[in-house]
Amino acid sequence: MLPDTAKVWIYPSSRKFYNTEIDRLNDTIKAFLSEWKKEDTTFKVSYQLVYNRFIVFFADDVASPLTFQELDASVAFIIGLQNEYKVELLDKMNVCFKQGKYVQYKELKDFKKLLKDKALTGKSIVFDNLVTTKDEFENFWEVPISESWYGRFLK
Repeated sequence: MLPDTAKVWIYPSSRKFYNTEIDRLNDTIKAFLSEWKKEDTTFKVSYQLVYNRFIVFFADDVASPLTFQELDASVAFIIGLQNEYKVELLDKMNVCFKQGKYVQYKELKDFKKLLKDKALTGKSIVFDNLVTTKDEFENFWEVPISESWYGRFLK
């Protein structure tokens, strides 16, 4: 079990991963994480695949901080997944939000238009992929637009 202070990285996919891709994707992620800091027994890491759309890494690196080289390795891994699955995972200028039971992925300009056209309201749920800890992820990742930094677009 990782502490609430564990770091988190969220990679939203431009599309939902297909059911036929999930097992292989999980195996690939597990293999990467098992090798990420293999030599360091104090390093703890886990992941979640949420809504078959978000890849979320959690790492407790207090005893053994991640180096730039190790962080670069994780980004290279994510780029490899982008290429393999033909998805976008690193574009922070896109917005993910719930519309009914579905998770939508839109460019920021299209999201602003949905707000302007009242297709979304301040109560609509948005994913704040800028959270940085496990605690923030668990408590502030899925929030109403009015309670997120996206709320500034409601005016």
